[in-house]
Amino acid sequence: MARVVVVGGGFGGMAAAARLAKLGHDVTLLEQADTLGGALSTVGLDGFAWDAGPTSTLLPAVIRDLFRKSGRPLEREVDLQPLDLVREHRFADGSSLRLPGASRAAQLAAVDGLGAGLGQQWVDHVAAYGETWELLRKEWFERPFDDVVAPRELTALLGARESLEKRLRRTFRDERLRLVAGHRLVMDGHDLRDVPVFAGVDVYLEQRFGAWTVPGGLAALGTAMAERLALRGVTVLTGTPAVDLVVAGGRVSGVRTGAGELPADHVVVAIDPRRLPALASYVRRTMPAIPPVVCHVGLEGDVPDLPHEVVLHGDPLLVVRTGGRAPDGGTAWTVLARGRIAEDVLTALARHGIDVRRQVVARVDRSPRDLVERWGGSPHGVQWQGSRTARSRLGPRTPIEGVLTAGAHATTGSGLPFAGLSAALVAEVVGRA
Repeated sequence: MARVVVVGGGFGGMAAAARLAKLGHDVTLLEQADTLGGALSTVGLDGFAWDAGPTSTLLPAVIRDLFRKSGRPLEREVDLQPLDLVREHRFADGSSLRLPGASRAAQLAAVDGLGAGLGQQWVDHVAAYGETWELLRKEWFERPFDDVVAPRELTALLGARESLEKRLRRTFRDERLRLVAGHRLVMDGHDLRDVPVFAGVDVYLEQRFGAWTVPGGLAALGTAMAERLALRGVTVLTGTPAVDLVVAGGRVSGVRTGAGELPADHVVVAIDPRRLPALASYVRRTMPAIPPVVCHVGLEGDVPDLPHEVVLHGDPLLVVRTGGRAPDGGTAWTVLARGRIAEDVLTALARHGIDVRRQVVARVDRSPRDLVERWGGSPHGVQWQGSRTARSRLGPRTPIEGVLTAGAHATTGSGLPFAGLSAALVAEVVGRA
């Protein structure tokens, strides 16, 4: 049995802790906040509740695998359900696209509504990611990367210099399709000129596997994970930030906190590694992807009937998410904004024809700085700065023996399924007790 300290109580850290505890290790998890979950938590006010971070996820198989391999199956803990509509896109010219998931035929028909032939262009673009996904899945997301044995196809893919913006301009004459293909990355804080083509694989995942959510809020998944840690006997120390790693002779021997040192045979870093001086020098050239402006609103009375997510293209780029919990007669929305924000977010929303300013009875605003300070880093991980970024992220192994990484800043990148995959890689490297 190895002593393992996991630094960070977001989804990646909790997933790594649960897996390692199930493998028989003595696991302690450190979290600087007073509660677990990180971005996978709830914001509440006056009877309203909103997901603090993501409201849907891709690749539900990753989450199912996590629960199955750490205890009870997911279906006995969380009601994860598919979304019929991934999102609605509304464009500056007045046109709109209601994009379904998990169906090539449905997407072809929906996109064709924007113009004859556009549907075929879209599904051809998505299909081009099929081989890319299989390569990444087998050799990057599900196997610890090793330069020595990595297949040439993978190293060539990771080193390709074409940007996603260039690929989209070459593929689509219609700007609306470029906006649809790139919007998730833009909302996560990336400039498409610096994003490698393979990072656009999410459109393939949406079409192939759909998008999934939990009625009432995806934060229920964070609650279930916290309960899983208790079931597996993980020692959880909240309100306990890690100050640095304790390293002797090139190998980790513990974690230093404000209350003293915790001895460890392995340390899993599930926070931004730049926050720990022992690791910071290895990632000094990386930058965090800054979160958007967030406005949680509780509304009363009749409000527009919107799908789970609506994207309003323009500057600023706005996203409305409607899956929060509200008292009887109320509605809970979250509005995200990115770009030139020269006015109140709800005023910008009203300019798109969705005016709920007089119906607001509860409101919580969070700036990007607020979010980073609250979560101890960006849940969107490392900002893309060209293809080299993929290999400048640490994980699962690091240059310090015994130190591994998981979560949004690790090799597999941000997003719930990819944080979950990073935890699986960590468990594979550490192995059974």
